[in-house]
Amino acid sequence: MTTLTQLRKAALALPEVEEGTHFGMVSFSVRGKAFASVTKDGDVQLRLPPDEVGAAVTTHPDGEPVLRGDTPIGFRVPLAAVNGKDLNALVRASWASRAPQRLTRSPATAESGSPADLPAGIGRPATRALLGAGLATLDLVATRTEAELLALHGVGPKAVRVLAAELEKQGRALRAD
Repeated sequence: MTTLTQLRKAALALPEVEEGTHFGMVSFSVRGKAFASVTKDGDVQLRLPPDEVGAAVTTHPDGEPVLRGDTPIGFRVPLAAVNGKDLNALVRASWASRAPQRLTRSPATAESGSPADLPAGIGRPATRALLGAGLATLDLVATRTEAELLALHGVGPKAVRVLAAELEKQGRALRAD
């Protein structure tokens, strides 16, 4: 069970996040783009790419997609129904989907002590998925197997090939099964 205080802490720990209000709700934005808000009923609403909304609904059955017309634009779930670790991952993914790309590398510095060194060739969905899973550097990626990486929503075979090739250039490899 999480609270607004925990959401606030997770959101404000990310680069260039500002807290404000939007239609009377507490909201968080990066560079003027809202990525999270809390309804008066205690639901957290998170902007997510359509491909990540389905995964969030599957993982959190108490939640539901936020739709604009027929297009999913985010995810809503009661704060009390999400544990802190999952909330942090959802907030990070939401922030990464709205922040300029240069900023998405900054949380890695705060969490791992070293700058993100993920190759750009893996694509934005894979980058968001890896950052959301706390895998912001190739050192951290190397601790996972190919199957573990492919299990992350947004990481496909191409991204795994690019990551493996980058690790191979450095004389390293993904963890063996």
